[in-house]
Amino acid sequence: MANDEGYVMADRREPPSDAHLVRGIAERDRQACAELYRRYAPWLAARLGHRCPDGMVIDDVIQDVFVSIWSRPPRDDVDDVAGWLWRIGHRRLVDLQRGAGLRARLQRRLFGQRLPHEPSAEDSTLDTLGCGEPAQALSRLPVDQRTALRVTAVDGLTMEEAARLLGVPVGTVKTRVQRARRRLREELA
Repeated sequence: MANDEGYVMADRREPPSDAHLVRGIAERDRQACAELYRRYAPWLAARLGHRCPDGMVIDDVIQDVFVSIWSRPPRDDVDDVAGWLWRIGHRRLVDLQRGAGLRARLQRRLFGQRLPHEPSAEDSTLDTLGCGEPAQALSRLPVDQRTALRVTAVDGLTMEEAARLLGVPVGTVKTRVQRARRRLREELA
Protein backbone atom coordinates (compact mmCIF):
# COMPACT_ATOMS: atom_id res chain seq x y z
CA MET A 1 0.00 0.00 0.00
CA ALA A 2 1.43 3.41 -0.94
CA ASN A 3 0.94 6.68 0.94
CA ASP A 4 0.47 10.16 -0.59
CA GLU A 5 4.21 10.52 -1.19
CA GLY A 6 4.48 7.25 -3.08
CA TYR A 7 6.31 5.30 -0.37
CA VAL A 8 5.24 1.74 0.19
CA MET A 9 3.99 1.29 3.72
CA ALA A 10 4.29 -2.01 5.54
CA ASP A 11 1.07 -3.79 6.37
CA ARG A 12 0.68 -3.28 10.12
CA ARG A 13 -1.71 -5.90 11.31
CA GLU A 14 -2.26 -6.41 14.97
CA PRO A 15 -1.05 -9.79 16.19
CA PRO A 16 -3.89 -12.16 17.05
CA SER A 17 -5.10 -12.06 20.63
CA ASP A 18 -4.42 -14.94 22.99
CA ALA A 19 -8.13 -15.80 22.98
CA HIS A 20 -8.08 -15.89 19.18
CA LEU A 21 -5.12 -18.29 19.27
CA VAL A 22 -6.90 -20.59 21.73
CA ARG A 23 -9.97 -20.63 19.48
CA GLY A 24 -7.63 -21.44 16.59
CA ILE A 25 -6.24 -24.40 18.49
CA ALA A 26 -9.80 -25.64 19.05
CA GLU A 27 -10.25 -25.40 15.27
CA ARG A 28 -7.02 -27.44 14.77
CA ASP A 29 -4.90 -24.51 13.52
CA ARG A 30 -1.26 -25.56 13.97
CA GLN A 31 -0.02 -22.00 13.42
CA ALA A 32 -2.16 -20.79 16.33
CA CYS A 33 -0.64 -23.44 18.59
CA ALA A 34 2.87 -22.56 17.42
CA GLU A 35 2.27 -18.86 18.08
CA LEU A 36 0.84 -19.51 21.55
CA TYR A 37 3.90 -21.65 22.27
CA ARG A 38 6.25 -18.87 21.10
CA ARG A 39 4.46 -16.37 23.32
CA TYR A 40 4.19 -18.41 26.49
CA ALA A 41 6.83 -21.16 26.59
CA PRO A 42 9.65 -18.85 27.84
CA TRP A 43 7.37 -17.26 30.44
CA LEU A 44 6.11 -20.65 31.60
CA ALA A 45 9.68 -21.98 31.79
CA ALA A 46 10.72 -19.05 33.97
CA ARG A 47 7.77 -19.48 36.34
CA LEU A 48 8.13 -23.26 36.59
CA GLY A 49 11.86 -22.81 37.07
CA HIS A 50 11.12 -21.24 40.46
CA ARG A 51 9.54 -24.56 41.49
CA CYS A 52 12.00 -26.96 39.88
CA PRO A 53 15.68 -26.36 39.07
CA ASP A 54 15.88 -29.15 36.47
CA GLY A 55 15.62 -27.56 33.02
CA MET A 56 14.98 -30.90 31.32
CA VAL A 57 11.97 -31.54 33.57
CA ILE A 58 10.67 -28.04 32.84
CA ASP A 59 11.06 -28.64 29.09
CA ASP A 60 9.13 -31.90 29.40
CA VAL A 61 6.36 -30.18 31.36
CA ILE A 62 6.04 -27.36 28.82
CA GLN A 63 5.91 -29.82 25.97
CA ASP A 64 3.27 -31.80 27.84
CA VAL A 65 1.22 -28.63 28.41
CA PHE A 66 1.08 -27.82 24.71
CA VAL A 67 0.48 -31.42 23.65
CA SER A 68 -2.35 -31.49 26.18
CA ILE A 69 -4.05 -28.34 24.92
CA TRP A 70 -3.64 -29.52 21.33
CA SER A 71 -5.12 -32.92 22.19
CA ARG A 72 -7.93 -31.55 24.32
CA PRO A 73 -8.55 -27.87 23.55
CA PRO A 74 -11.00 -26.00 25.76
CA ARG A 75 -14.64 -26.05 24.75
CA ASP A 76 -15.27 -22.52 26.00
CA ASP A 77 -13.38 -19.26 25.61
CA VAL A 78 -10.45 -18.80 27.97
CA ASP A 79 -10.42 -15.35 29.54
CA ASP A 80 -7.01 -15.57 31.20
CA VAL A 81 -4.75 -17.59 28.90
CA ALA A 82 -1.63 -17.09 31.01
CA GLY A 83 -3.44 -18.29 34.14
CA TRP A 84 -4.90 -21.24 32.24
CA LEU A 85 -1.47 -22.30 30.95
CA TRP A 86 0.06 -21.81 34.41
CA ARG A 87 -2.57 -24.04 36.05
CA ILE A 88 -1.98 -26.79 33.50
CA GLY A 89 1.80 -26.46 33.77
CA HIS A 90 1.83 -26.38 37.55
CA ARG A 91 -0.37 -29.48 37.75
CA ARG A 92 1.84 -31.30 35.27
CA LEU A 93 4.94 -30.40 37.27
CA VAL A 94 3.37 -31.55 40.52
CA ASP A 95 2.26 -34.78 38.86
CA LEU A 96 5.74 -35.38 37.52
CA GLN A 97 7.34 -34.67 40.88
CA ARG A 98 4.96 -36.94 42.75
CA GLY A 99 4.79 -39.67 40.17
CA ALA A 100 1.68 -41.41 39.00
CA GLY A 101 0.74 -42.71 42.47
CA LEU A 102 -1.25 -39.71 43.66
CA ARG A 103 -3.16 -39.38 40.40
CA ALA A 104 -4.15 -43.07 40.51
CA ARG A 105 -5.24 -42.78 44.17
CA LEU A 106 -7.29 -39.68 43.38
CA GLN A 107 -9.01 -41.37 40.45
CA ARG A 108 -9.89 -44.38 42.59
CA ARG A 109 -11.33 -42.07 45.26
CA LEU A 110 -13.29 -40.06 42.73
CA PHE A 111 -14.80 -43.22 41.31
CA GLY A 112 -15.80 -44.56 44.71
CA GLN A 113 -13.22 -47.25 45.39
CA ARG A 114 -12.13 -47.37 49.01
CA LEU A 115 -8.45 -47.17 49.76
CA PRO A 116 -6.52 -47.99 52.90
CA HIS A 117 -5.40 -44.94 54.84
CA GLU A 118 -2.24 -43.49 53.38
CA PRO A 119 -0.48 -40.58 55.06
CA SER A 120 -0.71 -37.37 53.07
CA ALA A 121 2.30 -35.29 52.12
CA GLU A 122 1.36 -32.88 54.89
CA ASP A 123 1.23 -35.68 57.47
CA SER A 124 4.65 -36.87 56.38
CA THR A 125 6.02 -33.33 56.58
CA LEU A 126 4.44 -32.78 59.99
CA ASP A 127 6.03 -36.00 61.24
CA THR A 128 9.42 -34.51 60.43
CA LEU A 129 8.50 -31.25 62.18
CA GLY A 130 7.97 -33.03 65.47
CA CYS A 131 6.05 -31.01 68.01
CA GLY A 132 6.75 -27.59 66.57
CA GLU A 133 4.35 -24.71 66.76
CA PRO A 134 3.10 -25.01 63.12
CA ALA A 135 2.40 -28.71 63.60
CA GLN A 136 0.47 -28.04 66.79
CA ALA A 137 -1.53 -25.24 65.16
CA LEU A 138 -2.46 -27.50 62.24
CA SER A 139 -3.46 -30.32 64.56
CA ARG A 140 -5.87 -27.98 66.38
CA LEU A 141 -7.77 -27.15 63.18
CA PRO A 142 -11.14 -28.84 62.75
CA VAL A 143 -10.81 -31.95 60.58
CA ASP A 144 -12.85 -30.51 57.71
CA GLN A 145 -10.69 -27.37 57.56
CA ARG A 146 -7.43 -29.30 57.88
CA THR A 147 -8.49 -31.72 55.11
CA ALA A 148 -9.54 -28.90 52.75
CA LEU A 149 -6.23 -27.14 53.38
CA ARG A 150 -4.26 -30.34 52.75
CA VAL A 151 -5.87 -31.23 49.43
CA THR A 152 -5.56 -27.69 48.07
CA ALA A 153 -2.32 -26.34 49.54
CA VAL A 154 -0.28 -29.51 49.92
CA ASP A 155 -1.71 -31.87 47.31
CA GLY A 156 -2.16 -29.07 44.78
CA LEU A 157 -5.75 -29.77 43.78
CA THR A 158 -7.94 -27.01 42.41
CA MET A 159 -11.00 -26.02 44.40
CA GLU A 160 -13.17 -27.93 41.91
CA GLU A 161 -11.06 -31.10 42.21
CA ALA A 162 -11.05 -30.79 46.01
CA ALA A 163 -14.83 -30.38 46.02
CA ARG A 164 -15.28 -33.55 43.97
CA LEU A 165 -12.83 -35.45 46.18
CA LEU A 166 -14.44 -34.29 49.42
CA GLY A 167 -18.01 -34.53 48.13
CA VAL A 168 -18.93 -30.95 49.03
CA PRO A 169 -19.70 -27.81 46.99
CA VAL A 170 -16.80 -25.65 45.76
CA GLY A 171 -17.94 -22.77 47.97
CA THR A 172 -17.68 -25.02 51.04
CA VAL A 173 -14.09 -25.94 50.17
CA LYS A 174 -13.20 -22.25 49.71
CA THR A 175 -14.78 -21.34 53.03
CA ARG A 176 -12.99 -24.14 54.88
CA VAL A 177 -9.61 -23.19 53.39
CA GLN A 178 -10.18 -19.52 54.17
CA ARG A 179 -11.14 -20.27 57.78
CA ALA A 180 -8.18 -22.62 58.22
CA ARG A 181 -5.73 -20.02 56.92
CA ARG A 182 -7.23 -17.30 59.10
CA ARG A 183 -7.04 -19.48 62.19
CA LEU A 184 -3.43 -20.48 61.44
CA ARG A 185 -2.44 -16.83 60.97
CA GLU A 186 -4.04 -15.95 64.31
CA GLU A 187 -2.38 -18.81 66.16
CA LEU A 188 1.06 -18.34 64.63
CA ALA A 189 1.13 -14.52 64.90
